[in-house]
Amino acid sequence: MTQQITLIKDKILSDNYFTLHNITYDLTRKDGEVIRHKREVYDRGNGATILLYNAKKRAWF
Repeated sequence: MTQQITLIKDKILSDNYFTLHNITYDLTRKDGEVIRHKREVYDRGNGATILLYNAKKRAWF
């Protein structure tokens, strides 16, 4: 089984110049463990961002 993300809630906190969302989602790991995450996300229109993660060092770049 691969990791799976399930969207639980998407609440708009602000809809001014940019849109600010409060996202709640469940991450189901390969071993079946479910971890709930909450994040605040800015939607700034067209664009992309990548956050690199080193799994061996368990660290973000």
